[in-house]
Amino acid sequence: MDHRVDRRQFLRMAGVGGVVFASGLARSVGAAGADDFYFVQLSDVHWGFEGPPNPDAKVTLPKTVATVNALPEAPDFIMFTGDLTHTTDDPGERRERMAQFKAIVAGLKVKDIRFMPGEHDASLDRGKAFKEHFGSTHYTFDHKGVHFIVLDNVSDPTGSIGDEQLAWLAADLAQQAPDANIVVFTHRPLFDLAPEWDWATPDGAKAIDLLMPHANVTVFYGHIHQEHHFMTGHIAHHAAKGLMFPLPVAKSQPKRTPLPWDPAQPYRGLGFRSVEAEARAKFEITEYPVVKVT
Repeated sequence: MDHRVDRRQFLRMAGVGGVVFASGLARSVGAAGADDFYFVQLSDVHWGFEGPPNPDAKVTLPKTVATVNALPEAPDFIMFTGDLTHTTDDPGERRERMAQFKAIVAGLKVKDIRFMPGEHDASLDRGKAFKEHFGSTHYTFDHKGVHFIVLDNVSDPTGSIGDEQLAWLAADLAQQAPDANIVVFTHRPLFDLAPEWDWATPDGAKAIDLLMPHANVTVFYGHIHQEHHFMTGHIAHHAAKGLMFPLPVAKSQPKRTPLPWDPAQPYRGLGFRSVEAEARAKFEITEYPVVKVT
């Protein structure tokens, strides 16, 4: 019996969210290491936030850990796509929040947990505290036939990737075959979604140009606290929901202020996603709520 089909059937019967197919990620049948797997993306935890947009702020992350641990099958790895903590001008408080965050997510029943910064974690000190707690702000890794690239577009206060990192990206991509399966993680969108809201990367087009010669590329990002799907040529970009408060649709109102907390549906708009890679299909995205909203 195919355990993956069982898992999908469970998700749909449980009503945990919609399913999206990530364009451009067909995997080569018989490719070396191309085994089926899935990973979980969590984003915008904002540990340390306090305020009306989430009066349940101190327990939202522990509830998320419990929800992930209750998945019917453990993911191969978990990726946090930035804003692990909420910004603070106090360097000591910044480190304390990171330590608290790290202690809570240590409860996840997955050995392989990966992190990248958001601007709340890194822009005030160019990633110094983040590196102390979590390591490099940009790196690559390979998993079962897929090449993963983690880009840092937050440590520079302007939100740029920077020439040095772009040169590093170009050198890495030069080692990849044109039909390699590539997944990119960023915090901010690489394209201009809403520059006036800081929903863009000033030199993101340069990164997209470097990725464009590769046939199978998908980008997963955070920052905008909502599900969003966009194409630049054949490259699909998918934003994840946040785990602290939702934000409005781009340019739907004058300011990007958090959507108000709804006591009747307290976790509405919050969630995370799983991404399943199959040897004979495209990546399948499933969106989960932090807790099921009825």
